[in-house]
Amino acid sequence: MAFSHDEERVRAERSRAVGLFRYSLISEPANPKLSTRQRGRLVRAIAEREHDGPFGQPVRVSRPTLDRWLRDWRRGGFDALVPAPPKVSPRTPGEVLDLAVALKTEVPERTAVQIAAILRAHSGWSPDERTLQRHFVRLELSTRPNGLPPQAFGRFEADAPNQRWTGDALHGPTVNGRKAILFAFIDDHSRLLAGYRWARREDTVRLEAALHNGLAARGIPDSLYMDNGSAMIDKQLQRACACLGIRIVHSRPGQPAGRGKIERFFRTVREQFLVEIGSGRELEDMTQLNTLFTAWVETVYHRREHSETAQPPIQRWSVISPRMPSTAQLHEAFLWSEWRTVTKTSTVGLHGNKYEVDAVLVGRKVELVFDPFDLTRIEVRWHGRSMGQAVPHVIGRHVHAKARPDDTTASAPAPTGIDYLHLVEAQHTAELAERVQYSQLRDDQLPDQAVPDGHIHGQLPLPDTGQTSEVST
Repeated sequence: MAFSHDEERVRAERSRAVGLFRYSLISEPANPKLSTRQRGRLVRAIAEREHDGPFGQPVRVSRPTLDRWLRDWRRGGFDALVPAPPKVSPRTPGEVLDLAVALKTEVPERTAVQIAAILRAHSGWSPDERTLQRHFVRLELSTRPNGLPPQAFGRFEADAPNQRWTGDALHGPTVNGRKAILFAFIDDHSRLLAGYRWARREDTVRLEAALHNGLAARGIPDSLYMDNGSAMIDKQLQRACACLGIRIVHSRPGQPAGRGKIERFFRTVREQFLVEIGSGRELEDMTQLNTLFTAWVETVYHRREHSETAQPPIQRWSVISPRMPSTAQLHEAFLWSEWRTVTKTSTVGLHGNKYEVDAVLVGRKVELVFDPFDLTRIEVRWHGRSMGQAVPHVIGRHVHAKARPDDTTASAPAPTGIDYLHLVEAQHTAELAERVQYSQLRDDQLPDQAVPDGHIHGQLPLPDTGQTSEVST
């Protein structure tokens, strides 16, 4: 008789319960500080009483049995108190299992499915693939296709919101003939999508745009966890995080452990958002894609109960008072910097441009701090002190090469039919209108600055990528 996997698990749990019951009876007499006489009195008292057994039934345990359990515990610890599993005769012939082991040892890359196919071709019959797999696991022969043993990773979850954000990129739909890429940062504890942005290019500028939105809306996290892509190891991103006190952690190459939550979120994006984009829809531009996605995230994803946490992400995240950055902190963090040595003619070069600086800095290494979208304004710093603005001398490039705007050329209008994402967007817009209702305010109650059209609650306004830069500094 052979037991199934579930039966084996139940029997193991029952055996462990028996072991715990036995230990509960002998734990006090097992105290090494007791004398033989004191231990004898305790054991006799335990043998005279009735006890609740491991499965609720009343039981009595004799003095010799208690003495035997004490000897077992001294010899082998708790494991010696757990009953041994029953011995069963396997239904699979031993010679077949031996042949399967030989095939696995011969070529470790062979899977249980492959070995079962070989056995069927060889002798016309094979055990079930699960039977072979369990047999290989017992013999520690389970390997990956490359022949290496599998590496186990423990499940991790941050203790509180904003302790760790995980960042990654997803290649999405085609907009006007070009691939759109989603940069996203997910809060590890709540699964809330802290910062996000669809863009054309997978570079540091677009990554920083998503992070900038997240920092302004959700506060400053303790750490960022990302892979080793070029945009995620860029020195300008490292500077931004250093300015805000954010620790960057990179996964090991080839070992993406710890990014499972954002990969699972990307799967949700494909199944619940992109499936609607791909159902006969042709997006007009990136602004439309970002608007639809923001409405879906804030109205649907953040409010729906998560399968693992059993709470909506926004509810699980909102238990904290986040550490919010000031406008000045964000501005400073997302400036870029380069180091240059001042020439004898009091000039420095930067990305093909030439600038004049204070003559006292000749021969010194200075830091040039700038907005990548405006290379005409360069601040010069030396030893952390501002030395004024560099004077443009020869300007051939006005923006950094990585700061090119996304192409937003319009395409044909979307086809008619049921449009799920527009329904979501309409719901989101209606809720915002009910929440704000500026029409009911008196003139003296209106804010000093009007909210731009299309501003989404909880996120920064999406700039017009066809006219302005993506990162507001």
